[in-house]
Amino acid sequence: MELIAAVAEETDLSRAKATEVVESVFGTIERALKGKDDVRLVGFGTFATAERKAGTGRNPRTGETMEIAASTTVRFKPGKSLKDAVQ
Repeated sequence: MELIAAVAEETDLSRAKATEVVESVFGTIERALKGKDDVRLVGFGTFATAERKAGTGRNPRTGETMEIAASTTVRFKPGKSLKDAVQ
């Protein structure tokens, strides 16, 4: 499914306006996550950042031990309504 086309069809917006709306929503979520804020979409779920610790791993080709740097990742926890809808 193409999200922008679906939004345009369901809301009777032009494709250009639907693109603007969808990109605005995603941009707002991105800015909030960059600022380390959680984004809660009631009934849908929560986007949050999480810190991954540095560690060691193995190169699957050579078997050599390698250092893995600490990093920030995005996590999504689905809300009850979304969980119930897909069961």
